[in-house]
Amino acid sequence: MKFAVIVFPGSNCDLDMYHAIKDELGEEVEYVWHDEQDLSGFDGILLPGGFSYGDYLRCGAISRFSNVMSEVVKAAEAGKPVLGICNGFQVLTEAGLLPGALLRNKNLKFMCRTVDLKVVNNETQFTSAYKKDEVIQIPIAHGEGNYYCDEETLAKLKENNQIVFTYASENPNGSLEDIAGIVNEKRNVLGMMPHPERAANEIMGGSDGLALFKSIVKQWRETHVSHA
Repeated sequence: MKFAVIVFPGSNCDLDMYHAIKDELGEEVEYVWHDEQDLSGFDGILLPGGFSYGDYLRCGAISRFSNVMSEVVKAAEAGKPVLGICNGFQVLTEAGLLPGALLRNKNLKFMCRTVDLKVVNNETQFTSAYKKDEVIQIPIAHGEGNYYCDEETLAKLKENNQIVFTYASENPNGSLEDIAGIVNEKRNVLGMMPHPERAANEIMGGSDGLALFKSIVKQWRETHVSHA
């Protein structure tokens, strides 16, 4: 499986993402600059964390207009897995690939620590390697991770089982309903604030995040690799 790590000016978690895919999974991965206009050669798209375009205007608001985003939208529409982490989640909401928005943390401070995350929905291509309601430890590092949506959108998220991750023992940023990660209705686009790529090896303090990337590869192989 071949992944694209999208790099915007200001991305700073692209190296972590690349390492998780290449060194921990052993899969193909390439950095793709924000002005790229063809992602057809990739099987999965990864939008890393950081401060794209300095987070000016609004987090992810400028990145949404990068050339590569029209290709990310095409990939999502074609059913390819698209994962946005932290700033990548913000970009996905700005691009309309996921509903809602990420607001300033409730305490108005940047937060960087490991939190308990509950796997609410393990029936997605991103979470099949986890058990339902499993609690995992994943780092967060954000100033605008407070997920918000209106009542109608929240009702749809619940009805369609689109809430994938919630904060388990504490809600660090004030997110509505403790939401930490959601998928689109087709379940091939996931946005989450915690950083699974920073929990892909025990030497980094934990490996609970690796199962997310393994889930993606497993689903892709089951769908695309012949067993004949």
